[in-house]
Amino acid sequence: MTGTRRHRAAGPLFVAPFLALFLLLFLAPLGYAAYLSLFQSRLIGGTVFVGLDNYTQALGDPQLLHGVGRVALFFAIQVPVMLLLALLFALALDSGLLRLARVIRLGIFVPYAVPSVVAALMWGYLYGPDFGPFAQLSRKLDLPAPHFLSDGWMLASLANIVTWEFVGYNMIILYAALRTIPQELYEAAAVDGAGAWRIAWSVKLPALRPALLLTLLFSVIGSFQLFNEPNLLMKIAPDVISSSYTANLYAYSLAFTGQQVNYAATVSFLLGLVIVIASYGVLLTANRGSRESRAGRDSLGRAA
Repeated sequence: MTGTRRHRAAGPLFVAPFLALFLLLFLAPLGYAAYLSLFQSRLIGGTVFVGLDNYTQALGDPQLLHGVGRVALFFAIQVPVMLLLALLFALALDSGLLRLARVIRLGIFVPYAVPSVVAALMWGYLYGPDFGPFAQLSRKLDLPAPHFLSDGWMLASLANIVTWEFVGYNMIILYAALRTIPQELYEAAAVDGAGAWRIAWSVKLPALRPALLLTLLFSVIGSFQLFNEPNLLMKIAPDVISSSYTANLYAYSLAFTGQQVNYAATVSFLLGLVIVIASYGVLLTANRGSRESRAGRDSLGRAA
């Protein structure tokens, strides 16, 4: 009996360090930010309680709305390309047909090990219209220099940097999921006459659904938190990237440049709400598609 009590008491002790860190590093700052968002600092009267006035102002703030819309467009363009590349690389590595597969896998993953600040600085140099290698090569060939940092190309340039950074990360997740698929499924499909493409489509892709959903959720969170890349490229393209280019950059500028801490906390809260809604929408859509496909398979089975 004493041993059982000790085992029961050990569980909370093991969980306590995580709960303490979760409370101190997540819930406490979140609660403090929620508290700050309910106040305003005024020249006359100091800090006063305003309730939800900051939220009302933020919902009509064109800079915030444009920043959220720009990031949503970035997500719609960049994430499908990134996940498609990651999926293709994972399937190619899992096929066993590539030579030096370990070297290739490491080469695809290495960009993720490069800090995003370093990656943005590196690509900023490559994009440079005056000093970048693309511009220099264009001048030697008597061609107009590419304007990667212009208003029309900036979002695509940022998408290229983020894709270069995170394709390897998502590829590793998908490749690890592929390695967990039982070999018996492949053997059964081969016995039924399925080729490599048919096995990839009918066996591997359905088994990858949870991993793809996980990478998609990570991409939703990461896209709406886009900060490092535009913040660094803003130094060499200030006419294109403003302090409100993304919602996260806008909140940072409000807090540390404009000293509007209360309004910055409000913007951060609304951005978090947008991320929660987008993530829930992705989960809801994925679960609905899974239920419909399962119902379709069941109906075909009953018909057979």
